[in-house]
Amino acid sequence: MTIKKTLTIAGSDSSGGAGLQADLKTFEEYGTYGFSAITTIVTMDPDNNWAHGVTPIDAQLVREQLKTILSGGPVDAMKTGMLGSIEIIKATREAIDKYDLKNVVIDPVMVCKGEDELIQPENAEAIRDLLLPKATITTPNLFEAGQLSGLGKLTTLDDMKKAAKKIIELGAKYVVIKGGKALESDKAIDLLYDGKEFTVYEVEKITPSHNHGAGCTFAAAITAGLAKGLTVEEAVAKAKDFVTAAIKGGFALNEFIGPVWHGAYNKAENR
Repeated sequence: MTIKKTLTIAGSDSSGGAGLQADLKTFEEYGTYGFSAITTIVTMDPDNNWAHGVTPIDAQLVREQLKTILSGGPVDAMKTGMLGSIEIIKATREAIDKYDLKNVVIDPVMVCKGEDELIQPENAEAIRDLLLPKATITTPNLFEAGQLSGLGKLTTLDDMKKAAKKIIELGAKYVVIKGGKALESDKAIDLLYDGKEFTVYEVEKITPSHNHGAGCTFAAAITAGLAKGLTVEEAVAKAKDFVTAAIKGGFALNEFIGPVWHGAYNKAENR
């Protein structure tokens, strides 16, 4: 038996719904062995309207984590999440180059759930310039796609297509834009583009929508799918099914967030 290895370079979400916690849960549900390099610690303050605190890890410590992980040989696929600083973004690019990592999924996290301000505006440019050229696929949400493409607010499928074309020009081989609930549609729409053809994935919007961690989970599912030998198109299609099930199985954790349930696709609660 050969167990495929997957890596996430991402922030820690103490609520367990998003970030590297979501990634590792997803990797496990896909039957892969997950590694994690922690880049940031994200907290929420219930005494201050659940305001987010984002504390980056020292970039050298991120490098040491990656050295530990990759000293045993390459992983079968990897993803990024919240990276926290330009130096951490540089460290990530260094590892991709040094270890010749394949199946690279760049999830260009720029905001925390429930927030609409860029965490670190300067990081968006570094992600665009250093990481997108190495991406097998990048998985921005509407806000992130608007930032990367320079088109600003995206509200329609046509807007998403325009943004996807511009993002491909930045070097990614594929882009899948996560439309989600923010899109002006009664469907939850994701758009995949390979530089030539568009593929639209859509399901009915889920109400109530406990979707904390949905974006991280979707990207992690694509990563694990690629590690297991799926094509990009197959990995995205399965990830859409996986995250849809996870949102349907989501629950209210507290008054601010409702995480997705990562075990829903495999009905882990019934094992």
